[in-house]
Amino acid sequence: MKIFQREQRSLFGEILDWMLTPLLLLWPVSLALTWLVAQSIAGKPFDRTLEYNAGALAQQITVVDGQAQFALPLSARVLLRADDADAMYYQVLGTQGQFLSGERWLPSPSPEEKIVTGEIRLRDAEYQGETVKVAYIWVKLDTPDARPALVQVAESLDKRSLLATEIVKGVMLPQFVILPLAVLLVWLALVQAIKPLNHLEERIRARDPDDLSPLDAEAVPMEVAPLVASVNDLLTRLKDSIATQKRFLADAAHQLKTPLAGLRMQADLAQREGASADDLKQSLRQIGRSSIRATHTVNQLLALARAESSSTVMLHQPCDLAKLTLEVTRDCAPRALDKGIDVGYEGVDPGAPGGSIPGNATLLKEMIRNLVDNAINYTPSTPERPGVITTRVLIDPFSKVLALQVEDSGQGIPPAERELVFQPFYRALGNEADGSGLGLPIVVEIARQHNATVLVEDARPGQTPPGACFTVRFAAAPN
Repeated sequence: MKIFQREQRSLFGEILDWMLTPLLLLWPVSLALTWLVAQSIAGKPFDRTLEYNAGALAQQITVVDGQAQFALPLSARVLLRADDADAMYYQVLGTQGQFLSGERWLPSPSPEEKIVTGEIRLRDAEYQGETVKVAYIWVKLDTPDARPALVQVAESLDKRSLLATEIVKGVMLPQFVILPLAVLLVWLALVQAIKPLNHLEERIRARDPDDLSPLDAEAVPMEVAPLVASVNDLLTRLKDSIATQKRFLADAAHQLKTPLAGLRMQADLAQREGASADDLKQSLRQIGRSSIRATHTVNQLLALARAESSSTVMLHQPCDLAKLTLEVTRDCAPRALDKGIDVGYEGVDPGAPGGSIPGNATLLKEMIRNLVDNAINYTPSTPERPGVITTRVLIDPFSKVLALQVEDSGQGIPPAERELVFQPFYRALGNEADGSGLGLPIVVEIARQHNATVLVEDARPGQTPPGACFTVRFAAAPN
C-alpha cells in the first residue's frame, strides 16, 4: 500500500492553472500600480494650483522705506479659505526671516537647501499632525541687505486622495466584471481546444481489437502530431511483433506435424499384431529419429524466435569474432569427424587487432554454429573423397572490414536458389540431408542485427563439385 500516492494529473486542469494563476496574481499588482499612477495623476493639477497661488502671493510683497511689507487683498484671502475639502495655509517671511503674514508655525525649507530666487518648488511636510504639500518661492527684493523673502502656500492632501480613489474605482471596478468573464472565456477556449484530443480518444476506443492500422496524424493539432506519430510507430512495431508470433506458431505447427505424424505411425506399426522383434526394433529406431528431428526443429524454431525478438533489447559488447569462430569449430569437430569430414580454421588469430566487433556473443556463436552445421549436413564424404569444411575470419587490409567465411566441398547451391535458401523452411532440391530449413534464416536475422550481410557463392568456380562459400561481411567500424 502506497502512503504517498500522487493523483493523476489533468492536462485540462494544468493548462487552466497556468493560464489563470498569472492572471489572478497580476490583478493585485495591477491594482497597486493603478493606485500609484492615480496618485501621480491626481496630484498634478493641485500642484499647479499651489504653484499659481504661491506666485500670486509673491507679487503682493512690497518694499516701503527699505522694509519688506505684505498686504493680502480680501479677495485673495477668501480664495485661500474657500475650499471645504482641504485646509490651505500660507506664510510670508521677510528678508530678515521676520514673520509678515499667514501661519506663523508653518515649517520652513531645510537650511541646507540652496536658495534660488524666482523658482517655485514643491515639498512634503508635516503641519498640525497631517501631511501637507507645500509650494514655496524665494522672492528677491530691493532692500539694503539684498536678502530674499520667503512665500509658502500649503494644502492638505484630502482632495488628492479622493481623486486618486475615484480614478482607481473607475479603472478597477470594471475589472471585477472583466475578470470573471475572462476566466469564463479561457475555460470555454480550453474546452474547444481540447476537443481534438477527445475525438482522437473516441476514434481509438471505436477501433476493433485487431485493427492496428496507423492513426490519422493530419486530423489532430500540430502539437499532438508527434504523439500520434509515436503511437503509430508503436502500432507498427506491435503489428510486426504479432505477425512474427503468428508466423512462428504457424511454422512450428507445420514443421512439428511431420515428425509427430511419423511418431504416431511408427507407434501404430509397433503395436500391430504379428510384429516381429526386428519390426519392433525398426519402429523404435524410426521413433528415435523422428524424436531427434522434432527436438532439432523445436530448438531451431526457438533460436529463430529468440533472434527475431532480441533486436530491440540486444546489448552490444566487444566480441572477438576469431575466438568465437574457433570455439564453434572445435565444438562441431566431433560431429564432422563422425561423418568423415575434415573441418579446420584459418585466418585471423584470436586477440589480433581489428578482430573484434560490437555485438552479442551468444547470438554470434549461434550464427556461426548454424553455418557450420549447415555445411556438415550438406557436405558428402567418402573414404575416397573426404569432405572438407574450412572456417575463416578475414580482415580487409584497406577498409578494415571484418568477414566470416564458412566454405565446404559439397555440391554447392545453384544460382537460381541462392536467394531462396535464406527463406524459412526452404531446402535445396536434390539433397537428402536431414534438416529443418531454419538454419540460414537464423543466420540472416542475427547478421541483420549486427549490421552485416550474408552472401553465398561457389567455393571453387568451374570445378565439380563447386562447393559453397557463405560470407558474412560486417559493416566497417566508425573512425
